[in-house]
Amino acid sequence: MSKRFLRWVDTWIEENIPPGANPDLESHEARARRMTEKLFAEAAAAGFKNFETDEERESVPPRVMAAVADGRDWDVNAYHLKSQLAQENEDGD
Repeated sequence: MSKRFLRWVDTWIEENIPPGANPDLESHEARARRMTEKLFAEAAAAGFKNFETDEERESVPPRVMAAVADGRDWDVNAYHLKSQLAQENEDGD
């Protein structure tokens, strides 16, 4: 587990996915896929090695999905994703 990469991911999400910024022009899933691809492309440009990003390929998309689904109104799906993410983080530490 690359803690340095995950810290970078959290910072990237905060800078690139502001809360309530999804204008329903695309689905949350489509936007999350697009933003995840962008995140990994920028991770390579930021100097992260393939082994650092590859080992986190499964844990990063739920973080991005939770950020994308985080809207102004309460969203049960975002709550569910954030709960799963919190459990995964507790299990990993």
